[in-house]
Amino acid sequence: MKFLAILFTVLLYACGNGTATAPASQDTIKPATAPTKTSKIVQNVTGFASKEAIAAAEVPVYGKGKADFTVKVAGAQPGPSDLIGFYAEQNFKADETTISADGTIRFNCQNCAEGQTTYPQGLYYVKIANEKYLQILLGEDQEFTLTTNINNPDLDMKVDGSDENEAFFTNMKFERAGSPKFAEIGEKLKGLTESSPGYSELKAQQKDLTDARKVHLAEIYKKYPNTLLTSFKKAGQEPDLRDDVPDDQKVYHYRQDFWNDVDFGDRRLLRTPVIHNKLKRYFDQLTPQNQDSIFASATRLVDKTLMHPEAYKFIANWIVRQYEPTKTTLMDPEFVHVKMIQKYFTQERAFWSDSLQTFALQQRAGEMAQSLIGDIGPNVTSKDLQGKTHTLMDSKSDYIIVYMFTPSCEHCQEQTPKLVEWYNTKGKNYADVYAIALDSNVDDPNELQNYINKTKMPFPCVWDPTNRSIYAKYYVDITPEIYVLNKERRIIGKNLKVFQIDTIIDRDKEKQNK
Repeated sequence: MKFLAILFTVLLYACGNGTATAPASQDTIKPATAPTKTSKIVQNVTGFASKEAIAAAEVPVYGKGKADFTVKVAGAQPGPSDLIGFYAEQNFKADETTISADGTIRFNCQNCAEGQTTYPQGLYYVKIANEKYLQILLGEDQEFTLTTNINNPDLDMKVDGSDENEAFFTNMKFERAGSPKFAEIGEKLKGLTESSPGYSELKAQQKDLTDARKVHLAEIYKKYPNTLLTSFKKAGQEPDLRDDVPDDQKVYHYRQDFWNDVDFGDRRLLRTPVIHNKLKRYFDQLTPQNQDSIFASATRLVDKTLMHPEAYKFIANWIVRQYEPTKTTLMDPEFVHVKMIQKYFTQERAFWSDSLQTFALQQRAGEMAQSLIGDIGPNVTSKDLQGKTHTLMDSKSDYIIVYMFTPSCEHCQEQTPKLVEWYNTKGKNYADVYAIALDSNVDDPNELQNYINKTKMPFPCVWDPTNRSIYAKYYVDITPEIYVLNKERRIIGKNLKVFQIDTIIDRDKEKQNK
């Protein structure tokens, strides 16, 4: 099983450890954007955060006292240095200074907002050379000194005045030491079965490494409770694979347990990469890539955050953006996008949005909702260029292909001849095509007629310059758009290329024959 195989590849190393290279988004670093001021009071919604919690979420969790820390890097060349922070899924420049001739870098909140003496608590990068950055934690205490060298900055680190960073770098050294051992065992286990010679011994070695890591982390959690370090490390761990359930249920329970150690009420975690990294793994690797499973995973996760407005806002928006039309290879991303907006982006719950923005989102989602996979396809009655009326649902064929195109569209000019060939050679034996022309020149219908003549369309093609007969029927994000309706006139495929039509139809036939 593909997902089970992924699970057994244990990720020992929590998100965000390591130095080596610049942040992935270094080229697009920009100042942090403060959470948008609420434009209205959130109504009392059962199981949702109070207006006091929402107001509190607008203020970052800062350190205490004064920020004044120094990083001494032997061998570092003089030049500019930046302090780069995280927020949600972006990097931002929190401050800037210079590297002195002896490699000393000092940050003391010199570019902080007026009246602010510390940085928001979180994980930061300190630039120590071109394309080389050092990770540090800024928790409550932001007065300390780090001493290291340019060649091996993490492993040669000495910390003075910050127990949290002392533990952070100690953990980093522990992880680095264990990584090659674990990788070596993983390579040896590849292709082995439980009956293979040496399998049991390798599994025992793997378990010893895993147990040692758990003990190491437990010591950190006990020694530094309530710190950013402990919250960050706990959130970055993955759950144990359950031994008390059958193999075919392991993935389900693993997915159910995946967020158990994440404290969504700790807003400092959004200033580390851990939440974003877990989101990508949760949806891309642990959730089956179909709209129903993705939406189920999304609601399960978002419902955990309803009482924690900052986490709720980020995660709900991230999912909606992730599954916007054209942003994913999922056949029906609109399903996830629409259902999320309808459930969570309401006047009561989208506290960051004003009423006009919420209305616009809901209206667009309503248009998309008319043509989701699994639903009965909407009927269309419109006229062709000769004035003859064609009604979509008048078709008696087992399948209907709804084809929406624009004559001037290059991809349409590529796909239309292929659709005509498919229909003439085999499609007409079990399917009808209902073509809808979009955005043709209203003043010159000859553009469409010439296109029909050139491509030799053998099926009806309707065109409504007023848009009334086709508005909010079949959602189109990019042309050409192909929908497939089955005998029950349910939508079984969308966002397709011509070569994919038969795959969708064959799959439906198999399903009907079971």
